[in-house]
Amino acid sequence: MKKPQFVGGQAVLEGVMMRHRDQMAIACRRSDNSIGLISEKVTPLAARYPILGWPILRGAVIFFESLVTGVRALNLSAAEVLQEEGEEMQGWQSFLVVLLGLGLGVGLFFILPTYLAKLVPQGLHPIVLNLIEGLIRLAIFLAYLFLVTRWNEMKRFFGYHGAEHKAIFCFEAGEPLHVERAQRYSTLHPRCGTSFLLIVMVLSILLFSFFGWPSLAQRIALRLLLLPLVAGISYEAIRLTARSSFPPLRLFVIPGLWLQRMTTSEPDNGQVEVALCALKAVLDPDRKQEEYWGGCPGGENNV
Repeated sequence: MKKPQFVGGQAVLEGVMMRHRDQMAIACRRSDNSIGLISEKVTPLAARYPILGWPILRGAVIFFESLVTGVRALNLSAAEVLQEEGEEMQGWQSFLVVLLGLGLGVGLFFILPTYLAKLVPQGLHPIVLNLIEGLIRLAIFLAYLFLVTRWNEMKRFFGYHGAEHKAIFCFEAGEPLHVERAQRYSTLHPRCGTSFLLIVMVLSILLFSFFGWPSLAQRIALRLLLLPLVAGISYEAIRLTARSSFPPLRLFVIPGLWLQRMTTSEPDNGQVEVALCALKAVLDPDRKQEEYWGGCPGGENNV
């Protein structure tokens, strides 16, 4: 049986970034309606150190790599859309942005909930206290997503997020990578990062419950130490549920798909064209750039 090929991606500024094996491509819609394309090779840490590709461990590694790649992709897309030279952040700057973003996320979704949970009567059973903390964490996460969706500037970003999913669905179905074919597919994909984050929130409740309800400082330390393990298990879970046809496992995907309705929207043909351009660039990096969109900037994709 042929091993399935997985393609990952994310929306960026006026475009889409795609990743496949050792290739990354960013396609963006410029102000003159042309498509800018940036392609480069990337070497996953697991390719350098095979142990990092082991189950569970690979999930934590890929999670951190995705943060680094995501920040770089956003930076490159901004320079491409604005067509500015010399604006790219240095490596240490990108790393600092990743650390700051990771610190904000950990503080907001893990440290703050366990701090707020101390306001709950402490005589309750540890499992109940962990459940309350988990519900606070989930409420903060959902409130964060809701506030982001109220930001008008994010609407086109969510359209490109939907375009990314449609393009990947089209590829996974073995269809020709044409705009009209890709538009038939859903904007909701089971391997989406939004679904991954929801699984992290839910699994953290279960995993943290095994360690009782120690002091606040100990709880915060445990949350930080266990976060890579939570990310690793969540990654394996989302891979398993995305590939399985077993009904109970498929039900596990549904909440994540519901949540994606907040972070994706139906893209127009131009947005799907950009997503397909990035996808073709990672699948066949040796082609000339103009061939990815039929040599017609802003035109219908007919490759």
